[in-house]
Amino acid sequence: MFSYETLTGLFAQDDPLADPAGIGADPPRFGLLDPSDGRWSTLINKLHELNGREGATSYKLVFFGRHGQGWHNVAEAKYGTKAWDDYWAMLYGDGELTWGPDPELTDLGKDQAARVNHLWKQELGAGILLPEKLYCSPMTRAMQTNVMTFEGVSTRRALVVENCREEYGEHTCDKRNTRTYISDTFPQLDIDRDLTEDDQLWQAETRETAAHATARAKSVLDRIFRDDEHAMFVSITAHGGIINGFLRAVGRPNYPLPTGGVLPVIIKATRVM
Repeated sequence: MFSYETLTGLFAQDDPLADPAGIGADPPRFGLLDPSDGRWSTLINKLHELNGREGATSYKLVFFGRHGQGWHNVAEAKYGTKAWDDYWAMLYGDGELTWGPDPELTDLGKDQAARVNHLWKQELGAGILLPEKLYCSPMTRAMQTNVMTFEGVSTRRALVVENCREEYGEHTCDKRNTRTYISDTFPQLDIDRDLTEDDQLWQAETRETAAHATARAKSVLDRIFRDDEHAMFVSITAHGGIINGFLRAVGRPNYPLPTGGVLPVIIKATRVM
């Protein structure tokens, strides 16, 4: 339906040699290189100009937000990534920590979401547009992050979409809760009609491939560019693995976004027959 590429050179994160750790989770201006008072007006006008040209192309600025620190992140840091992937991730806890299924944010994770909330409020004063459409993973840590990020910032309700979830399978932290739980726990969010009551995707002995995650991510982008034609700023609150799936879908290299981080990407979509 669409092919994708990105418009680069406007954000610090666009540099292929960018240091994600050095840039940080929530850099000033979300990483926008232009420090002027009219920085967002300049960018908005540029996007309007690009979208005003004739042709089968459209541009959107997508803010990919990674959830704040969850208890599974604490466990991975405790044991190291190799031991985590090889053994601990398949368990539900270690007697001290519980990370599955579907862990919540830690206090640090909540603080990280609050920092991004403050950044949105700060940039509103500089003319940033609030996301006109918001999407969110159905995992608790992502939904908590979304609610805290936009609390007091936006009254728009995010849509919880299955395909925004993390790469699934094997790791118990990536086994989601029920639709009823989501509805009861997060009344601030809308739920996609296709989200099933129980998790029908997660399997204990099979991990989703990167290629499949990329295809899922592309399906979300196809939906956004098809159904949200007039939304120029879009927010997707998700996870490190699926965010890299989105990046692969638009031809960008993986970006190790820190927990609680935000990665802005200007995506150009070209409709193909």
